[in-house]
Amino acid sequence: MGGNLQFIIITGLSGAGKSEAVRCFEDMGFFCVDNLPPALIPKFAELCTQSAGKVKRVAIVSDIRGGDFFDSLFDALQTLENDGILYQIIYLEASNDCLIKRFKQTRRRHPMASEGSILEGIMAERRRLEGLRGRAHKIIDTSNLTTRQLHAELARTYGERESDRLTVTFISFGFKHGVPLDADMVFDVRFLPNPHYVESLQPLTGNHPDVVKYVMGWAVTKRFLAKVCDLLDFLLPQFVSEGKTHLIIGIGCTGGQHRSVMIANHLGKFVQHLGYNTRVDHRDIDEERPVLEPLASTQ
Repeated sequence: MGGNLQFIIITGLSGAGKSEAVRCFEDMGFFCVDNLPPALIPKFAELCTQSAGKVKRVAIVSDIRGGDFFDSLFDALQTLENDGILYQIIYLEASNDCLIKRFKQTRRRHPMASEGSILEGIMAERRRLEGLRGRAHKIIDTSNLTTRQLHAELARTYGERESDRLTVTFISFGFKHGVPLDADMVFDVRFLPNPHYVESLQPLTGNHPDVVKYVMGWAVTKRFLAKVCDLLDFLLPQFVSEGKTHLIIGIGCTGGQHRSVMIANHLGKFVQHLGYNTRVDHRDIDEERPVLEPLASTQ
């Protein structure tokens, strides 16, 4: 019934960025509905499938703003499954400290805080959503994401692709800034010689030829790349055979400036040469990371 319908359900913690997420889906051409009561989800999906192809991509937000109605979400999901409508759940969350900061900045009351503190409301909401989080197809922690980065992450995963081939995304990052939570696998390259301690290379990044020459000038680098390339050459067809369409590989060094950037670029070119859709994202490449901006909305 709904095989040609892309149906995305956005949910998660209040203040984690759900409104920003749905705006991103609007920018990608999805038909979007915010705060749809769960009981109406199956009927809405049915109407979309009867639109004669006019509505093919849908994103809805359903969360605890629906009050007691929200408890019927699991029944709605079961109805979708019974009707043959495929769906994906995106669950947005953030750390307690981050959520508290966002609510204080916007001066909004947490929907489950009642007369208690913001933290009490957050913890109550976490407990209520625990089962739904376990059913999510994708969990995004927005604690350290700017609005732009959240949009980029969603566009990378749910934007229209050039083909149905496996898309491999390499993310270079610095361990001191945190490991990407959505990475399927992570390679730690902090054992490689560090250009940061070479005065002329310190202000550069792994995109610069001099940094590339330095890192590649060590036998350990060449041996490491040979082994990883051989591993990817073996693994990627296995992921394809399992039906995986998007693989995220993190490459981490200390600060995310030199080694991880250079290695991610190298592996990206290798995988692209193998015929896969390939993207490379240097998360922490700015020499001085800006103060993390809070997401613009608390929903």
